[in-house]
Amino acid sequence: MRFVTTTALLALIAAPALAEGWKDDYQVIKFGILSGENEKDRLMRNEPLRVYLEEQLGVTVEIFTAGNYDGVIQAMAADQIEVARFGSSSYAAAYTATDGGVIPTLTTIKKDGNTGYKSIVVTRCDSGITSLEDAKGKVHAFADPDSTSGYAVPYFNMVTVEGFKPEEHFGTVTFGGSHEADVTGVVNGTFDTASTYQNSEDNSIVTRMEAKGMIDEGVVCKIWTSPEITSGPWTFRDNLPAEMIEEITATIEAFPEADPEGFKLYSSFDPEDANPTVGFTRVDAERYQWIVDMRAWIKAQRRSGS
Repeated sequence: MRFVTTTALLALIAAPALAEGWKDDYQVIKFGILSGENEKDRLMRNEPLRVYLEEQLGVTVEIFTAGNYDGVIQAMAADQIEVARFGSSSYAAAYTATDGGVIPTLTTIKKDGNTGYKSIVVTRCDSGITSLEDAKGKVHAFADPDSTSGYAVPYFNMVTVEGFKPEEHFGTVTFGGSHEADVTGVVNGTFDTASTYQNSEDNSIVTRMEAKGMIDEGVVCKIWTSPEITSGPWTFRDNLPAEMIEEITATIEAFPEADPEGFKLYSSFDPEDANPTVGFTRVDAERYQWIVDMRAWIKAQRRSGS
């Protein structure tokens, strides 16, 4: 009887620790966000999600930012952060940097069920440039070497679909550093054209900057649109406990319903957008393999100098 009592006592003592599971080893979770917009706005938009995750998971949740996309990618590769919201191309870069050691779990979904967005090329509406052909010999800015819509997709399509190498077609090719910097450079005349993105006709980096008063309405116009790109995934290191990945994934997945107002801020909800982002849907690595392959193609092109 004494043996049974002692065993039961030990079980009671051990129960709370066992119940915590992965949280015993991960009291702080850091999630990375990319530099698509200025840091103040990035942190403001993601704060509702950070607070929600902290409350639901019962651990400290911190946001990790960097000056460029590669900073978040390398933080993931160095095990400095547990999870990040990548674009498709930066996910592929993280996949390569970790030798496949990352797991994508969620991406955003629109009201109409669409899970993609598009790369666009923009110019000043008064520039006289109405096509990529018109931009020949001009200054073109890509956003960031690890940006899907701001570099990989437009570069790939310019070569394989439009039939020209950007370095040979444009007079100068440069990187603005972020989508907002690209658009600002176009407005200021630093760049003649720039690559960036749109979620829909009414929701893009241009409309966001107009809504925030960063640029005047009607100054920036679109001259090229890519095929649809699968939205980037929430991505975890694959050396994390499987139950941890699933619990955090499920918690993020429930965010839109659990905190509708917080999700509106996070997703930059526009009441005039007929097709807003409404939530998340599950994805896997196979969904992004073509992006991994595209980046490998681009790297091979650079290496061969062709």
